[in-house]
Amino acid sequence: MTTQPTLPKYIHLKVHSSYSLLEGALPIGTLAKLAEKAGMPALGLTDTNNLFGALEFSEKLSGAGIQPIVGCALDTDFADAAAEQNGMPRLGQNAPPVRPAGGLTLFASSEVGYANLIKLASQAFMLPDPADPTHIRFDALEEHHAGLIVLTGGPEGPIGRALAAGQSDLARTRLERLHRIFGDRLYVELQRHGLKSEEEIERELIALAYQLGLPLVATNEVYFAKPDDYEAHDALICIAEGRMVVEDDRRRVTPEHYFKSADDMAKLFADLPEALDNTIEIARRCAYRPLKRKPILPRFVAATDGMSDEEMLAEEAAELKRQAEEGLKERLAANPLAEGFTREDYEKRLAFELDVIARMKFPGYFLIVADFIKWSKSNGVPVGPGRGSGAGSLVAWSLTITDLDPLRFGLLFERFLNPERVSMPDFDIDFCQERRDRTIRYVQQKYGVDRVAQIITHGKLQARAVLRDVGRVLQMPYGQVDRLCKLVPNNPANPVTLPEAIDGEPKLQEERDADPMVARLLEVAQKLEGLYRHASTHAAGMVIGDRPLDELVPLYRDPKSNMPVTQFNWKMVEAAGLVKFDFLGLKTLTVLTKAVELVKRGRGIEIDLLSLPFDDKLSYELLAKADTAGVFQLESTGMRESLKRLKPDRFEDIIAMVALYRPGPMDNIPTYINRKHGEEPVDCLHPMLEGILKETYGVIIYQEQVMQIAQVMAGYSLGEADLLRRAMGKKDKNEMAKQQAGFVAGAVKNGVKKEDAAYIFELVDKFAGYGFNKSHAAAYALVSYHTAYMKANFREEFIAASMTLDAGNTDKLAMFAAEARKSGIRVLPPCVNASAVEFLAEPPKKEGEHGAIRYALAALKNIGESAVETIVESRNAKGPYASLADFSSRINTKAVNKRALETLSAGGAFDALEPNRALVYANADQMMREAGLKADDEQTGQINLLGDMESSAASVVLKLKPAEGWTPMEKLQKEFDAIGFYLSGHPLDQYQRVLKKLGVTRYVDFEAATARGASAGRLAGIVISARERRSQKGNKFAFAMFSDSSGQYEAVIFSDTLAQSRDLLESGTAVLVGVEGERDGDTVKLRVQSVEALDSAASTLDQGLRITLDPVAIASRRARIADITAHLKPGQDGRKGGEVFFVLPLLDRGRTIEIPVPGRYDVSPRVAGRLSTLPGVVEITET
Repeated sequence: MTTQPTLPKYIHLKVHSSYSLLEGALPIGTLAKLAEKAGMPALGLTDTNNLFGALEFSEKLSGAGIQPIVGCALDTDFADAAAEQNGMPRLGQNAPPVRPAGGLTLFASSEVGYANLIKLASQAFMLPDPADPTHIRFDALEEHHAGLIVLTGGPEGPIGRALAAGQSDLARTRLERLHRIFGDRLYVELQRHGLKSEEEIERELIALAYQLGLPLVATNEVYFAKPDDYEAHDALICIAEGRMVVEDDRRRVTPEHYFKSADDMAKLFADLPEALDNTIEIARRCAYRPLKRKPILPRFVAATDGMSDEEMLAEEAAELKRQAEEGLKERLAANPLAEGFTREDYEKRLAFELDVIARMKFPGYFLIVADFIKWSKSNGVPVGPGRGSGAGSLVAWSLTITDLDPLRFGLLFERFLNPERVSMPDFDIDFCQERRDRTIRYVQQKYGVDRVAQIITHGKLQARAVLRDVGRVLQMPYGQVDRLCKLVPNNPANPVTLPEAIDGEPKLQEERDADPMVARLLEVAQKLEGLYRHASTHAAGMVIGDRPLDELVPLYRDPKSNMPVTQFNWKMVEAAGLVKFDFLGLKTLTVLTKAVELVKRGRGIEIDLLSLPFDDKLSYELLAKADTAGVFQLESTGMRESLKRLKPDRFEDIIAMVALYRPGPMDNIPTYINRKHGEEPVDCLHPMLEGILKETYGVIIYQEQVMQIAQVMAGYSLGEADLLRRAMGKKDKNEMAKQQAGFVAGAVKNGVKKEDAAYIFELVDKFAGYGFNKSHAAAYALVSYHTAYMKANFREEFIAASMTLDAGNTDKLAMFAAEARKSGIRVLPPCVNASAVEFLAEPPKKEGEHGAIRYALAALKNIGESAVETIVESRNAKGPYASLADFSSRINTKAVNKRALETLSAGGAFDALEPNRALVYANADQMMREAGLKADDEQTGQINLLGDMESSAASVVLKLKPAEGWTPMEKLQKEFDAIGFYLSGHPLDQYQRVLKKLGVTRYVDFEAATARGASAGRLAGIVISARERRSQKGNKFAFAMFSDSSGQYEAVIFSDTLAQSRDLLESGTAVLVGVEGERDGDTVKLRVQSVEALDSAASTLDQGLRITLDPVAIASRRARIADITAHLKPGQDGRKGGEVFFVLPLLDRGRTIEIPVPGRYDVSPRVAGRLSTLPGVVEITET
């Protein structure tokens, strides 16, 4: 006699995972463990207003032997509460904002129910006005009710809220409406967390249920695992709502909202056993769970009525064959055959690939990718030459998906699609980042807006972020929390967890042990670390469906995007059967596009990058000199050092460097370089491997080489060789033993000695872990070559395009400006009559000369792109600006404000109209006032009586108020504020003679000297910034940023030096710094030993000033020598000072007289700069 299995006493239905963002504190992996430990055979998931975790929950719980019950809690608008809203209508709308009646709990009891749940969860995001909360409408429930079981939502549900508000009739009406739709699939939900609000409505809820014959169900709203987690969860709610833990008037749950045992729940609801039993009944009724699907490929060929899947596939295969064969003919007509290959070889390879693609049922995928890439290329959207293993496909090259001939570069199809291991193809496609959206819109239009979506990502509370968030809600001092955060290593590539950081950092342990508040912070933060913080959109991931997407996955609306987004992340999207396409934005493609356009505009030369030969001499000379700032993949300091030694002279060298310059493989760079230059012998391991390894001088660099070695030496098929490569990467000992036996046996059969075969296998195994995908390296090397070509041959245009793409990055702009100057290219200041929104290039006028780059108006600080566009549009429409008055008369006051005018004047954009920048800056208010009056006149129809619309200077009378001139130092400082770096000169330029006498070194020269062993030096600099910090011992120190004529540099200043020099560390101060330097790899770490005002140091030198006067101004008494003399000050701080001479040209006599000024004076460059602004002073020279 068999015994009946014992039924559980209770099953949790209302569980919130961490996908209830900043509300649930339970990762889905934890839920399976909790259910298993509690002995619950089933578990319900009801995240708030989303199905983010539905499929992951289904897979993980079923994998743990627990029945998943998939549901969600959806806020619902019953459209019956207008009287209680009392809300003001939204701006521009008649209806007040929606306030949902409360949340209903919905469970999928069948496949139909799950489909309806997806529809409703999608509508919750997609249908409401963006200003309204996430919710569904009641009529949507009526339309999509089949297969759903509904719980009334407890005290926060629409019934509970109505009862709590004293609206019993409304509660009954709502319950009756639900009953009419759901019948016996409706349950009245009771909760007992010890809240007064629950106790007050429970009696009425039970009465309503009995009156309407509805079953009761007991639930516990689970947000965290155990009562000890309550404090951490309370902090999580504060993080979500921007509140503080100590505040009273905020949302709270109770310590009872944890994962209670079945026994605890049975005791809690002992008086209502049917409410407990109904949790088991619901679990039985919800036997369905969402399942993974095989990939559902969207169709490229339109289906006709009655066409079977096999017929569709055959038609797509035929279309792919037609396009690929035609494409190959076009490719071979434009490109030479690869060395050692015949046309027949290409045709055989194409036929093989087409057969594999058809057998794997992927023709539609290739056709779709080819279609949107062809559309992009023919509609001005630049596309990258390839990315990832897809470049190994000849079909992809023929369809123009990729732009590298795989036979020429030894790229393997099986690395992309292995006929012996079925997996989805995955083309990652790079697009010009500015035009990528056009391709996405095309795909939406072609396949349907409802069939194309982006993919969601969920940001986590990671170590530093969770410390900051928890510290804020606990109201800990910001400085203390910031200091603790900085003790946690920040490595985005391999994030460190808080427990790891605490274990590895004694200072964190000390702080924890010494301060109970820090201990509390770390305890709470560790409980919250790793939970999801927010939802956003994947930068590149897209899905295309063969049907409306909400028939397969729930959809979400990202507030920052007008495009649907899947509620499942990319892993779960693929598990749900959707095929992912990566539309990546690559800035370098945009740089290349703009550079090519600038060359065409300025030189009339059309450049087709894809048709460039691979033997451009200037490009390889540029690479050999490591002149690679801005060159894709090749601009890091370490890469430049390697390029200097390598001196690449062929495209294959670039491919090798792209593949080798990574941790691990870079250890082989010296071997590769030495073998290339004959400093080490080339060892190809075995004569039969020479054809594979000769290109890389015997160094195994690529995964494709591993596959080819197995093929040639051991007789593997390339499909088998790909499996070997994967096995080597996983380091499975048992699998590797099998593979080694097979490899050695195959090699012996091919005449290789057993011991040689074993040695080669072990060597290949060692390098396989480092091996890089050659298809990807070759495709990216092509982009590297294109950028090198443009920089080597059209430097002005390349740098201008690069600066446009980095217009918001001051450090990058400064670097490119320095690059231009180093090359002899002038960087011209911004100009309202010559500059555009973007940077412009002026090509050389003669061969052997250098051109110029005109600074972009939109790259100035505090001025928006729209303001610049109005300035340029007016200039293009009505001609150049004739004067400041003319400019004022044409300002669009809605786009341009006073701050923009000040920025333009400080940056030199008005120099062509008025060279005195200080005068224009001081009159920005006046210019805006006149522009405003002009705009008012035009608006009221007061145009000049002649009726012409020529807005000339005469229509605005601009009376400029006098302003004190800027010294050269002040002028450059204002320019720095407007531009972000010193453009037209450097404040230290006027100190050049002083610096030479003081023996000061430029930073760039000192940096080079440290490589030769120098460790101390004397530098000059303008203080850019100084950020003070406090050490663990409480001592203050600072990170200071300085600028000299060679660039910017940072140095640390410790407490003693900081205390003595703090007054000198104001931004804009010219200083002398004594430094110690220590090389750390490619960088130099500087420590400041002394700081001195540069003017003070200059005053110790034996020097003087010659002040040349304007004789006309002196004769007319517009300027008086006595007034100039009044600005002279004796040498300060007891220093001796210098002599001053007035030089007065006597025009009528054709000679000059020199008048010595009695005494000795402060003759520092700062004082000379101030004197140069005085009326009557023509020139000042140092003696």
